[in-house]
Amino acid sequence: VVGELPDWEALCEAGRALKERTLRHLDDYLLQLEASVEAAGGHVHWARDSLYSNHIFTHIFPIPFSLSFFHFKSLTTDEIGLNAALDAAGIAATETDLAELIIQLAGESSSHILVPAIHKNRAEIRELFMRTLGVSQPSDEPKALAAVARAHLRRKFLSTPVAISGANFAVAETGTVCVVESEGNGRMCLTLPPVLVSIMGIEKVIPAWQDLEVFLQLLPRSSTGERMNPYTSLWTGVAPGDGPQEFHLVLLDNGRTDVLADQIGRQTLNCIRCSACLNICPVYERTGGHAYQSVYPGPIGAILTPQLVGVDVAGELPYASSLCGACYEVCPVKINIPEVLVHMRARVVRKKQTGLISRLDPENVGMQALGHMFESPRLYEQAQRLGRLGQWPLVRGDAIPFLPGPLGGWTAMRDLFPVADQTFREWWREREGGKK
Repeated sequence: VVGELPDWEALCEAGRALKERTLRHLDDYLLQLEASVEAAGGHVHWARDSLYSNHIFTHIFPIPFSLSFFHFKSLTTDEIGLNAALDAAGIAATETDLAELIIQLAGESSSHILVPAIHKNRAEIRELFMRTLGVSQPSDEPKALAAVARAHLRRKFLSTPVAISGANFAVAETGTVCVVESEGNGRMCLTLPPVLVSIMGIEKVIPAWQDLEVFLQLLPRSSTGERMNPYTSLWTGVAPGDGPQEFHLVLLDNGRTDVLADQIGRQTLNCIRCSACLNICPVYERTGGHAYQSVYPGPIGAILTPQLVGVDVAGELPYASSLCGACYEVCPVKINIPEVLVHMRARVVRKKQTGLISRLDPENVGMQALGHMFESPRLYEQAQRLGRLGQWPLVRGDAIPFLPGPLGGWTAMRDLFPVADQTFREWWREREGGKK
């Protein structure tokens, strides 16, 4: 489906340019979005972090509405741990996206940005529905399993007073919020309950209505290989007698302004959550999403999560990559993920170098010494000569099969080539008759 479009590269470049322009003027567009939503009869709440955003959901809305919630397709609510916060406040939240419902019933976490239950097969889902929904012996055919979920959710759709949704995009110009999906459950959430609450990261805003033309072509082709999402829902404020009569939009920061301040890392906020980088990544393909221990797995999670929660918490994630660049090639908004991965690895190293104990760490001391040596041709050549003299007890034939002490970890799985009898620099000087 990408190949069907002769202007695909131009669309990707347009998406990148739109996102970067939005990030340069993010404060202006967010204020414009707030004004547009309120002009259309909605309410806007600003949440600086997960604690405050969860406080909004558990304390601001009227008590009668605080008994149960619908929850529809939002990675942002997973990021802030909303379901756990609602449960602690005695509020029941029901996931209505089929895959998210499966995850909720199983008590597990998502393993994919777009397909949260991709790690479960049909037989496992059948057993789960029998155990948790009280149904007897349903078929494991997809249509039959979907029918079981539909019957379970339909009763709740007609009785639950509040729905929570995520947002793929929000248009600053009009105050319109957009959600794309494949099942139609979201449409039920967005139209039936009297109160609708949408939460979005502040980077999801786009300047104008016309900008949807670009992103609604990029997103489905990059995520599911479809020309258009089966359900594209857009709503603006409230309309008397039509849909929810009370609309709230929660704008979540939760570390995003810190990401925005990083000149290299800020391109991470271009992400439209298509999951193309996960689907192409050789590391994700072999480890699955749970190995990342992050709401956002895969290449995008490896650069987003450490920036949101800090490298001291998620400093291992930038190393979960071979830097092959496949993710960069398929990204529809041209996020240079390998560049950000290397940048984040450097931040991890700098973090380790803070404090006296860290500075005295043997690895850090060794790397600092190597860096100093590589800066000086004279020191580099001296080190080569010393290495040639000092290696003789370890050389066995044409290789060094083991190294002593902590260095033994390197030779545990591989042999090390010894320092050559003559270096390239020495050979060159001999060839040129002593000239340097």
